[in-house]
Amino acid sequence: MEPWPRSVDIDATKGAEAMPIAFLLALAAAQAGTMPDAPPLGANLERFDYRAPVHWFETQAQGGTVQMAYLDFTPTGPSRDRTLVLLHGKNFCSATWIETARALAARGYRVIAPDQVGFCKSSKPAGFQYSFAALATLTDALLADVGAGPVTVVGHSTGGMLAMHYGLLYPERVAQLVLVDPLGLNDTLAEGVPYAPLDVLRAEEAKKDAAAIKAYQRRVYYHGRWRPAYDRWVRMLAGQYASADGDRVRDAQARLSDMIETQPVAARLGAIEAPTTLIAGSLDTTAFRASSAPKNKREAIRTVPEAARDVAARLPGWKLVELDGLGHSPMVEAPDRFQRVLLRVLDSS
Repeated sequence: MEPWPRSVDIDATKGAEAMPIAFLLALAAAQAGTMPDAPPLGANLERFDYRAPVHWFETQAQGGTVQMAYLDFTPTGPSRDRTLVLLHGKNFCSATWIETARALAARGYRVIAPDQVGFCKSSKPAGFQYSFAALATLTDALLADVGAGPVTVVGHSTGGMLAMHYGLLYPERVAQLVLVDPLGLNDTLAEGVPYAPLDVLRAEEAKKDAAAIKAYQRRVYYHGRWRPAYDRWVRMLAGQYASADGDRVRDAQARLSDMIETQPVAARLGAIEAPTTLIAGSLDTTAFRASSAPKNKREAIRTVPEAARDVAARLPGWKLVELDGLGHSPMVEAPDRFQRVLLRVLDSS
């Protein structure tokens, strides 16, 4: 297991006399564990700067036109003639990958990171029937459009679940899978999570705001810790909900939760042909919708690292790299450390 470096505390009050009042209020709220209301950013994050050029892929799906936003980083180091595809999770966007993508490009990889339909800057069509097969097919069409050959797919959280479905649907296109704290390694409905109808999921989405998103991520993703750098990603998510067209976001997110709970991949893991490496934070407590299960069943619902240990132990060719002291989002929590681990995995293939 990777050694866990000592954490460094930054004196957030240093130079406070020169800080704007709005910043000080936000800082005080962050230190208190709360979060000011996020400014509206548009259902498609029209007013959120990814800090990298955004490209667009347009195609037809389910009788209408959809657009997928994506990032495309060309190698800045000697080219390895190898393309990596980074797939984001449900509470993330391609922008979450930017720091990792730049590090990979510096090592000679071409890196493509799409926003899936239903998420972030991509389309959220009314009544869209979300499925992992549909998202995988759209992703494959995008990769064909940009001229990508066989790819290494790196999927995080729900993106890991999508990566597995993609590997099953398009085995000839996948040279390697790297799954970072992925959902889908266990079937949580079978383990005791009750099925939630779409109306229940919509009602849950209606309650989400910046404070609720931050509280969830702090507890589940970052094992009770919080750093000011994480606030950007809370504002990104909450800014969609806070927009005048935020109902499109809430409906899409509810439908995507339905997709996750009803389309398990756990029983098909042995059919994945590509060599697969799991990277999991040891402190990740993510277990999809486990809090909705009766208390007497919650212990049976495995967290991501628990499921990863089981899968790595029983499936030949699957490897596990466990990150001691990290949670669900290692690329955000400890980017330098995560990048070193990921590069070792990629270089060893």
